[in-house]
Amino acid sequence: MREQDTPEDEPVAYGRDAVDVSDFVYAATGARVRRLTLPDGAHWFPAVDVARNLGYANTRQALLWHVSPDCRQSLGDLARGVYGSDASRRIAGHGLKRSMKMVTLAGLVQLVNGCTKHECAPFRRWVADVVATVQREGAYELVPAPVQPDGPRTAYVMPEEIVDAIVRLEERSIRAEEACEAREAERHLLLREANRGQDLLTQAFHRIADSLDRLAERGQPGGSAAPASAGTPQELLACWQDRNLVITEDVRTVAAVLAPGLVEGAARCSAEEIATRTGLSPARVQDCVRHLLRRGCIRQSGCAPDGSPVYVLV
Repeated sequence: MREQDTPEDEPVAYGRDAVDVSDFVYAATGARVRRLTLPDGAHWFPAVDVARNLGYANTRQALLWHVSPDCRQSLGDLARGVYGSDASRRIAGHGLKRSMKMVTLAGLVQLVNGCTKHECAPFRRWVADVVATVQREGAYELVPAPVQPDGPRTAYVMPEEIVDAIVRLEERSIRAEEACEAREAERHLLLREANRGQDLLTQAFHRIADSLDRLAERGQPGGSAAPASAGTPQELLACWQDRNLVITEDVRTVAAVLAPGLVEGAARCSAEEIATRTGLSPARVQDCVRHLLRRGCIRQSGCAPDGSPVYVLV
């Protein structure tokens, strides 16, 4: 909610502020606060936004303790005083409630002076300096800007204290963003390492489970596979089928790929190679191989130079 929130059909009668109100409020509160600017140039701010950014826990209590009654008003009363019966339509669409408390710029300064937020200390010191200067010299003057805009209003250089406060706030914001990005990058790195460790642990558990299953199957009747001298691949498959060791079509398909190598002494096939030859997915191929390992049909005796597992008859 900024100056552009003033209804388009409402003539704007105020002139340029001597100090840009957005920068002024940013230096005062350390935050960008929503603003409603009336046709007469008066700036109003949602009290809840100001109080939250200044660290007040209770907005209502902060208003009662720090803001004079003439510097606070509900949005509904404020709108009716400006727009009359057309108030509801004028304030619609800004995400604001009519019961919301608003404060003037003077009320905002009162809240800043009453807070303990560290970032507001430079602004409070400047306000104190302004008051002391007025008491001592009778006035506090801004320095006119070297380049003046067209029109009757005079542009002024922003007070050095306000500029310094804004610069410090921007630097703090940049450092906070950089720290947040660094923490996010570190979090992603830790997640990747954790996922990798989890994958390795899962693989180790699978290998342990397969080994235990093979040991258990060998101790059961009918758990031994065909002897190493099983003749032809067809005879080996028939032997496994007779012993009820090959129980599904997918397992038989994978066994048929391994059988020629097994009867010759060893079968060297990766899951991807078997998947390509059978049309099964690599995951399904691995399930079928684990079934043959658990049933005691084959065992893994190592790996080939290319990393493919080497299977032999038990």
